[in-house]
Amino acid sequence: MRRISVFGATGSIGQNTLDLILRAPDEFDVVALTGAQNIKQLAQDAKALKADIAVTSDPARLTDLRDALAGSGIEAAAGDNALIEAAARPADWIMSAIVGAAGLAPGLEALKHGTTLALANKESLVTAGPLLLGEAARHGATVLPVDSEHSAVFQALIGEEMDTVERVIITASGGAFRDHPLDALEAVTVAEASSHPNWDMGQRITIDSASMFNKAMELIETKEFFGVSPDKIEAIIHPESLIHAMVGFNDGAIMAHVGPHDMRHAIGFALNWPKRRSLPVERLDLAKIGQLNFRAPDFARYPALKIAQTVMEEGGLTGAVFNAAKEQALDDFIAGRCGFTDMARKVDACVDAMLSREGLQNATITLDSVQEADAAARALTADITGTAKG
Repeated sequence: MRRISVFGATGSIGQNTLDLILRAPDEFDVVALTGAQNIKQLAQDAKALKADIAVTSDPARLTDLRDALAGSGIEAAAGDNALIEAAARPADWIMSAIVGAAGLAPGLEALKHGTTLALANKESLVTAGPLLLGEAARHGATVLPVDSEHSAVFQALIGEEMDTVERVIITASGGAFRDHPLDALEAVTVAEASSHPNWDMGQRITIDSASMFNKAMELIETKEFFGVSPDKIEAIIHPESLIHAMVGFNDGAIMAHVGPHDMRHAIGFALNWPKRRSLPVERLDLAKIGQLNFRAPDFARYPALKIAQTVMEEGGLTGAVFNAAKEQALDDFIAGRCGFTDMARKVDACVDAMLSREGLQNATITLDSVQEADAAARALTADITGTAKG
C-alpha cells in the first residue's frame, strides 16, 4: 500500500486526485490532506480517506477544522509551519496542488525526504526551478509534471534523447476571449473572465487562461523542467484543447499527445507512473471530432507571452518577480482595482523595473531570495496604477 498526501486537496486538481484515490481505496494510505478556506470539504475528504492529518493554511480556521473532525481521530493543524510539518511526514507520493507561490516551501520540504512529488503547482518551477530540481537531485527524489501540457511533453519524450529535440510546442485554447474584439478587452469584467470555453477550473486559473498568463507560466515551466532553451519553446492556439503539447525532433517528426480535457488523465499518469493504468476519462471519437484547428498567437491580444520570453531569457529571480507581479495584478483585477488589460501592463512594468536593479538575473536562488523578490514585486505591482473596470 502506497502512502500518499495531497496538498491543495480542496481545489480542482486536488478533488480530481481524490476521485482517483477513492476508486482504488485498498491501494492507498492517505497521510495528509491540506486546504485553505473550504473546511467542510477538507474535513469530509479527510474522514472519507481516513487521513492521519488535515491541515488548513489559515490559522483562523483551526477551531472550525477541529470541530469538523471531532470524534474522527484525525489530527487537525493550521498555518505555514503545519504545512511544512505535514510535508515532512513519510509518504511515497505527494500531490503539490497548492495554488500560488505558497506551494514552494512544502514542495521543497517533501523533496528532502526523497518522495515522488507530483507537481501541479507551476509557481514552484517558475519562481525557483533550479532550486526545486536541485533539491530533488540531492535527495534522490522524483518530480513528475501534472500540468496537462508538461505531462504531455514528458510522455512524448519517453525513450528520446534531449539533444534530438528541436522544438517544444505548448498548446493553448486561447481562453474566453480568443475571438473577442481587441478594442473591447479593456472592458472585460471579472465574471466574463471567470468562464472557460473548455476546462472546468477555479476562478484564478480561469482568468489566467483568459489573459494567457497561465500559458506564459507554462512556457517558463517548460524551460525549467526540461532544460529547453527559450528559442525552442513556442505556443500555439488550439481551440479544441485536445492536443496538449507537441515535441518536434531533428528528423522533422512531431509527436503530439492527444487526450480529452480532463485533468484526471495527467493526474492518473503521475499517480500510476511508471505504469499506465485504466482511467475513467472519455475515449475520443476522432471521426466525430472531425478536425483540429491551430493558429499563431496574437501578441497584441496576449502580451503575457512576450513577457514570458523576457523572463526565460533573463533567468535568475526574474521568474519569481514575474509570478508575484502576476498574482498581485490578478488580485487587483478581481478586487476591481484595475482592468483586464491593465494586468499585463502592471506585470510588464514591474518586471522592467526590477530588471533595472543589479543582480536579479545572476542572484543565487534560495527560498529566502525567492521570498524577498516575491515581496518586493508584489509591493511594486500594487503601486502601479491601472484603470478599474467593472
